[in-house]
Amino acid sequence: MISHEIDYKIIGDDIQVVEIELDPNETVIAEAGAMLFMEDGIQFQTKMGDGSEANQSVMGKIFQAGTRLITGESLFMTHFTNHGAGKKKVAFAAPYPGTVMPIDLSKIYGNELIVQKDGFLCAAMGTSMKIHFNQRFGSGLFGGEGFILQKIKGDGLAFVHAGGVVIERSLNNETLRVDTGCVVAFEQSLSFDIQRSGGLKSMVFGGEGMFLATLRGTGRCWIQSMPISKLIQRLSVMGPNSRKEGGSIIGGLGTLFED
Repeated sequence: MISHEIDYKIIGDDIQVVEIELDPNETVIAEAGAMLFMEDGIQFQTKMGDGSEANQSVMGKIFQAGTRLITGESLFMTHFTNHGAGKKKVAFAAPYPGTVMPIDLSKIYGNELIVQKDGFLCAAMGTSMKIHFNQRFGSGLFGGEGFILQKIKGDGLAFVHAGGVVIERSLNNETLRVDTGCVVAFEQSLSFDIQRSGGLKSMVFGGEGMFLATLRGTGRCWIQSMPISKLIQRLSVMGPNSRKEGGSIIGGLGTLFED
């Protein structure tokens, strides 16, 4: 497995753009609809699958594309190739406010990274995209990321999008408890599970939710401060048809006694 070697630049602060510079005949793969601009000489094709297996059969491509539907992604991926004489640029925009994380998969344990299902933005040609089933039913049911995650495998650059600010943590045979939905990516050497946030009183009135995501082992993980689910929830509370209530369960009880 040898991925194309691409150069890049991250542009912006709150809603970031990744600008990829391609040498002649280099290719970058991306989610459908992520492209912001491309220079003359770059051509794109929409294909089933990520193209990491050149000799993959038609049925294999259909199966790989079908697994992307399970994760909620598009059936197709877009391949951008520089057919010009010199270096050319193509840029991809983040879908919502947050941070674009450049990750060198050659420096990731096992060359595999587990990512939330909507976190992938683009990657060098040769990167493999597959689904990753969370083996623990509880973490899939309550953990925020869901039962199905994405597995990105390769030895080149991949770009993952996260909401808000991103914190990278390295665990050394340690345990880290995180707000559910805020784990954007982690190395496969770490185990992911969920646990109760505390006693019954803390779970109901603490405002931190009933469950917390738990990462254990040795490896790296990336945490996002504002996942899109939390952003949507917060905006809906602030909407014109909503009332600003307290953060605990008591805040919603007042409406039960209104006409």
